[in-house]
Amino acid sequence: MTDITITTKKDWATDQEVRWCPGCGDYSILTAMQLMMPELGVRREDTVFISGIGCAARFPYYMNTYGMHSIHGRAPAFATGLAMARPELDVWVVGGDGDMLSIGGNHLIHALRRNININILLFNNMIYGLTKGQYSPTSELGKVTKSSPMGSVAEPFNAVSVALGAEASFVARTHDMDRKHMQEMFRRAYDHPGASLVEVYQNCNVFNDGAFDAVSKRANRDAMLINLVHGEQIRFGADHERGVVVDATGEAKIVNVADVDEGSLLVHDETRPNPAVAFALSRLASGPSEPTPVGVFRAAKRQEYGSAAGAQVADARAAGAGDLAALLRSNPTWEVT
Repeated sequence: MTDITITTKKDWATDQEVRWCPGCGDYSILTAMQLMMPELGVRREDTVFISGIGCAARFPYYMNTYGMHSIHGRAPAFATGLAMARPELDVWVVGGDGDMLSIGGNHLIHALRRNININILLFNNMIYGLTKGQYSPTSELGKVTKSSPMGSVAEPFNAVSVALGAEASFVARTHDMDRKHMQEMFRRAYDHPGASLVEVYQNCNVFNDGAFDAVSKRANRDAMLINLVHGEQIRFGADHERGVVVDATGEAKIVNVADVDEGSLLVHDETRPNPAVAFALSRLASGPSEPTPVGVFRAAKRQEYGSAAGAQVADARAAGAGDLAALLRSNPTWEVT
């Protein structure tokens, strides 16, 4: 085993000028990542960042690792190929809500469904930033933008719900105003065997400034952020006076603790094999103006695709050479005359 050299944040930063708009939340995410990587005890030479197109996609330029700035929406597909061919590498995928959930939606859900061993960071600012302010797949109903001058009439995606619907084995949410929490979620994603997705609420101070202030501003966090902690009752508020229950229909609801039996409060279990409760939690808020869950929604054990496919290849090799001609002429085949 190769010895791991002790590194610092400086070792993980490139000599490239970081070029995002002043005040962009991407700076916070980048700093959190560069500070966390030395703590993982991994090698830069074994680490890869792959991105698509968009503001977030500049990320690989600023990480002193291997990396690739790929094409729009296809970062999960590129990462899938790399993770399959080089399973010893740590593969990170970075993209925005437009890149990942619009043109890249199909690639995202199938990477999650297959449970490829990659770590996906989805920066959600609820707007198209690089193309200058059109509404995105996560923009709220009624959003007035250059491409929706009378207000968007498209129902937005909930990124966590989409991931859970795709049977993702690890799903979490954090925000760019809390470095410690970001690092905890990134570290948990890295430690998880299989596909992980972390949605990061990220401020675009040019085209959608303050979109997450209602939940992420320090003064609002006690009342508006619902911290999910495995094995603990889901409670929030300055005095933990509010909580979450699941009713007879399976719907998660916010209640005043004083109005219910405390024993009815939901105890968070991120390891549930069935994602139904995690999905119900993801639907607690219709947008970042209501009390919103953050933390790990699901961390379940599932077969990792690369290992399973690799085992099949190994079995085939052990069985000896196959008959390609017989395979090509196996049923159903026919002759065209």
